[in-house]
Amino acid sequence: MANREALRELQSRLAERLQRIRTEAQTAAWLAVESAGCPLLLPLAGAGEIFAAGTLLPVPHTQPWFVGVTNLRGNLHGVVDMASFVGLRSAPRAEALRDGARLVALNPAFGAHCALLVDRLAGLRSVEQMRREPDDGVRRPRFAAGVWRDGDGLRWQEIDLEALARHEQFLGIAA
Repeated sequence: MANREALRELQSRLAERLQRIRTEAQTAAWLAVESAGCPLLLPLAGAGEIFAAGTLLPVPHTQPWFVGVTNLRGNLHGVVDMASFVGLRSAPRAEALRDGARLVALNPAFGAHCALLVDRLAGLRSVEQMRREPDDGVRRPRFAAGVWRDGDGLRWQEIDLEALARHEQFLGIAA
């Protein structure tokens, strides 16, 4: 009898946790990351899995921001250092893997087989937590979707991952 009650209690707790997770996932719009100290918002719909930055094999004659290739779940992915790609740093390839660095794979539907190297994960963000900034007139690439400000006053640049995966410069990895 005690086992049944314990089982019911466990099932009840699990059901509550699953409901909380579903609710949080529905309200979250972005994966918040940092690259070279710059806060970036990656839409959850465009982001695939997140991986620890492991072994990367360098590819000769590529752009400095193309760090190499890696095996993610049995598939070969190109790895782009996001901060180097957008011009926030010109990091030598040997320094591409830093403590806390993560790979954010792009949604497989984009057909890019690519992962972005970011310095740090900063959690999930929802539209309710952010306020869209008015257009400041600065010309940005098409993949720079918009600028948002959080409750602490920090400005976040949203990255349209689908537009990034189709961007001519992003696709041109040959040096």
